[in-house]
Amino acid sequence: MSDQAIKRISVVGAGLMGHGIAQEFALAGYRVTMHARTQASLTRAEKNIQANLARLIALGALTEDQARPVLSHIRAELDLKGAVEEADLVIESVFEEVALKQRIFEQLDRLCPPHTILASNTSTLMPSQFMHTVRRGDKVLVAHYANPPYLIPIVEIVRGPATSDATLDTLAGLLTRVGKRPVVVQKEVPGFILNRLQGALLREALDMVHNGIASPQDIDTAMKNSIGRRWAVAGIFEVFELAGWDLIAAAMRGLYPHLTTSQQIPPVLSAKVVQDELGVKTGKGFYDWTPESADALRQRIAHALVETEKWTQQAEQQDQAKPH
Repeated sequence: MSDQAIKRISVVGAGLMGHGIAQEFALAGYRVTMHARTQASLTRAEKNIQANLARLIALGALTEDQARPVLSHIRAELDLKGAVEEADLVIESVFEEVALKQRIFEQLDRLCPPHTILASNTSTLMPSQFMHTVRRGDKVLVAHYANPPYLIPIVEIVRGPATSDATLDTLAGLLTRVGKRPVVVQKEVPGFILNRLQGALLREALDMVHNGIASPQDIDTAMKNSIGRRWAVAGIFEVFELAGWDLIAAAMRGLYPHLTTSQQIPPVLSAKVVQDELGVKTGKGFYDWTPESADALRQRIAHALVETEKWTQQAEQQDQAKPH
């Protein structure tokens, strides 16, 4: 099945990620069925989609004419069978619990047509952990969206041991068609690409705080005003290609022995959890937070993501226009 053959899409789960995924496909003109176990969840999801669209309009990323038909393209459904029995693609986005996902995949395998691709929006679980619950292992894989899915274009496609090339190509083609930028993780591994890189960087940052090398605020300032800016427009391999791998090898030879390799949660992070200093949700973490300051941060991030995406699209168009 080609990506052009996918007409009917179902999203199982209407929470933080599920409603955003449904919104993305609906905005691209697809008819989407969004399933949740309670009417309250579906009502909340609809309100969240309306808020997301309003935010995109305010940021200049969407016009009112583009936003107007989105909700009419989404059908809310409490019955799982009714939600998926005609789907060409189902994206599961429920709570991150392996037993729950396994039960859902077993149900999807029974309820969906034989050709239906089954994808999970898990951020931590391997495709093989729920692939064995279905008879269509070649059509099962992970489609990991980054949060918030309506602002961040990346989707990690993770293949399992039995995932076919055809399934991989179909999903990648579909995601590209709706404006996402899929990347393929060819072998399932904890953390995939994004969380492995993010986890390694966070471990080093926490270690520096723990050892009194720098404050969280100064580390954030360093990131925002140096490599964070570079990485928004050029990846780590692109940046170091400019420098030259001989120089990088020499620099890393002296640096690597001094980086932390601990496999334990850094003590400074454990202490924050014990003290219930969890960040925005409790009003205090490494920073002090008010509802106003937290909202200001969210708005700053959203604005930057929208502007970066505009620049990226312009750069891609310019590159395509150049003679090769």
